[in-house]
Amino acid sequence: MNQSKTDRMKELVKLLNNAARVYYQGQDEIMPNYEYDKLYDELEALEAETGIVMSASPTVRVGYETISELPKEPHIVPMLSLDKTKEVEELVSWIGGEKGLLSLKLDGLSIILTYEDGVLTKALTRGNGEIGEVITNNAKTFVNIPGRISFKGQLVIRGEALILYSDFEELNAGTEIHEKYKNPRNLCSGSVRQLNNEVTAARRIHFYAYNIIQTDRAEAFTKKSGEMAWLSELGFDVAPFKEVGASDLADKVADFSEEVKSCDLPSDGLVLTFDDIAYSRSLGRTAKFPKDSIAFKWKDELADTTLREIEWSASRTGLINPVAIFDPVELEGTTVTRASVHNISILRELKLGLGDQISVYKANMIIPQIYENKTKSDSCEIPGSCPVCGGKTEIVQENGSCVLMCANPSCYAKKIKSLSHFVSRDAMNIDGLSEATLEKFVNLGILHSVTDLFYLDRHRDVLVEMEGFGEKSFQNLLAAIEQAKKVPASNVLYSLGIKGIGLSTAKLIMQKYPYELNRLRELTEEDLIEIDGIGEVLAASFVEYFQKEENQAAVEELNNLLDIRYPSAAAAEQPLSGKTFVITGSLNHFVNRNECKEKIESLGGKVAGSVSSKTAYLVNNNITSSSSKNKKAKELSIPIITEEQLLELFHS
Repeated sequence: MNQSKTDRMKELVKLLNNAARVYYQGQDEIMPNYEYDKLYDELEALEAETGIVMSASPTVRVGYETISELPKEPHIVPMLSLDKTKEVEELVSWIGGEKGLLSLKLDGLSIILTYEDGVLTKALTRGNGEIGEVITNNAKTFVNIPGRISFKGQLVIRGEALILYSDFEELNAGTEIHEKYKNPRNLCSGSVRQLNNEVTAARRIHFYAYNIIQTDRAEAFTKKSGEMAWLSELGFDVAPFKEVGASDLADKVADFSEEVKSCDLPSDGLVLTFDDIAYSRSLGRTAKFPKDSIAFKWKDELADTTLREIEWSASRTGLINPVAIFDPVELEGTTVTRASVHNISILRELKLGLGDQISVYKANMIIPQIYENKTKSDSCEIPGSCPVCGGKTEIVQENGSCVLMCANPSCYAKKIKSLSHFVSRDAMNIDGLSEATLEKFVNLGILHSVTDLFYLDRHRDVLVEMEGFGEKSFQNLLAAIEQAKKVPASNVLYSLGIKGIGLSTAKLIMQKYPYELNRLRELTEEDLIEIDGIGEVLAASFVEYFQKEENQAAVEELNNLLDIRYPSAAAAEQPLSGKTFVITGSLNHFVNRNECKEKIESLGGKVAGSVSSKTAYLVNNNITSSSSKNKKAKELSIPIITEEQLLELFHS
């Protein structure tokens, strides 16, 4: 197969999805309709020719669902970790006279994919190596995996799910994520294991294959490099690798160590494996490690410096993060002067104090971190007042760590961050309002709350004279604000900045309770917990927000100012209201499960991915099947119905 065709397909998927994203956000189109249609037709033709369909392709749609918990399943063979070294000389000794492949050791979450008859049928996390968690529906939202491949036999592969550095920076700087994550791996791990795969989709997960676990391909492979080439032909991205021998191994390690500095793939080292598959298999394994591969961990470049200051950085939620400021040092080719300390627990663990002699490094050669505090004066004072507003601070427990919070609800930092969140793309989507611009408006005294944004027309004289602004900018801003008034209810709910309530959660709430915005205060914690994916913490956060009078007043005003689009007729008035369905097996009356799912949801019902006590009906045309879903339904005394019976319910 021509590799250029799969590359072109990936390029088309990216182009078309980007054009659709911009279009549906109401922004200026980046390509005319005829151009979009032309590229779409080209993609369809290539998919038909190659038999490969990427999971993110606009020619297919992946349905979103929320489940109650991730089921578990044993792996077909143990998924072992690797033995490790930090010495290049040990790698040279290990490879001996054999040829090998040296690849990036990607820093994400190990995933095992199973394809049957050319279709992705199962995805598991590594778990404990013996048993993994089933994340099939989440994996179908990964940006770059094929949902269908040309090979029609069985194929089980292992690879790494990860979030690119560029995507991580955008997500972490934006508002889709409630609190900042320490690194891409932490965010990826939580995103892959979401109970709601719409959240997974929003996190832009990529998958890079690096091993074939099992296949019934008629022609056996003799070389690992051949396996990687075949996977690439099938449409998979593979972990970047170089063919090596003992004579050039050190040079190739050096090449990788230089390339990783500008690489968008999170990596924490390299993996060396034998190219000869028969030789690899003859080596066997220990109780912990396979003998055909070894991991090389980057030997962190350390630099000694002096801690000069702890800077306290406030967020819109009131979280105040400590940041270490130190004398400039050179690390991995760049000058570094600061490193996040993340929270109070880490600050105390390091026993930091001004003037301490510390060692710093770049984690994975990218992120500055403190490695060691040699002085340990433990004299750093935790501020009793917010560095921004002067309000009282308090230390609270959050996710097992101590964090510093500003207790002042009117904190200036909270105000700026809250305004920035309110106007962001996934919230009200008001163009032309950067955080710097918002800060200027606040300092001018014309912006005190989010509702003031809709009265900026009263301040024309002030704004057109503002440096960097002007009449055209003023008119563009008014137009953007006017356009933003026509907004889905879920976006408005998300824009309020309620702790823990992301856009996907806001959609779930509005679908279940399509009330006018000012009526959401009527919801109780019990009401919210009825929604799959919302637990006690989120429910309490939601109710607490609406109990505050100032929040009620702001919501009331927004309700009057905005042209809010609510979900169609309340589910309570529809025939499938309150009923949860699970669909399995082949369908006769619908093109696919997504079409069936959309019909059920349009009539007030809900579709889940697994059978539970909350399931009202399991839809399966093969009622006598011995499938796991049928067995579970029978155990729970849940009716198993055919499509014909489902169609009857539509009109009941």
